[in-house]
Amino acid sequence: MMTTVSATPDWTSAREAFNGGELLAYPTEAVFGLGCDPTNEQAVQRLLDLKQRPVQKGLILLAADYSQLLPFVDDKAIGQDKRFSVFSHWPGPVTLLLPARADCPQWLRGEHMTIATRVTAFEPARQLCKALGSAIVSTSANLSQQPALTSAAEVEQSFGDRLGWIYQHPVGGAQTPSKIINPLTGEVVRNGL
Repeated sequence: MMTTVSATPDWTSAREAFNGGELLAYPTEAVFGLGCDPTNEQAVQRLLDLKQRPVQKGLILLAADYSQLLPFVDDKAIGQDKRFSVFSHWPGPVTLLLPARADCPQWLRGEHMTIATRVTAFEPARQLCKALGSAIVSTSANLSQQPALTSAAEVEQSFGDRLGWIYQHPVGGAQTPSKIINPLTGEVVRNGL
């Protein structure tokens, strides 16, 4: 697999890698993320294998806007009374557990009936999702239980030959991963930013 490292984003190469089922690395608010096409089961499995992460845990989907999440989220199940609670968090560094559509793949939601989703305000990640025309799987660039990587150089050194595209841009200034909450129940699953 040919790895493209791009300081000035080559969105064509990013789209080719994404559409070809390859893994991408990109900066997020706090750490580098690893991602792929959420509709490509083989790509997601390759990502899980690379991270040594069990499928049961589920994955986060990162998007430029809510419309990119609609293929995975049961929008009708949110209900009018909870919409403000959902949309008041976005765009921003908060991951929300939303009801998954009945046809949302198990390889994304794991053992859950919800799907973890984030509409990011971090411009490099937003631009990537816009360029791909899709939400992207987002998981920290590290092996399971190891510290997350925070630079393109670290990512390239650790995973370079297994990635199809690396966005060489600094991460955001956040010191902790995104907060994870269920806006329908108010449960805080992980404290963060």
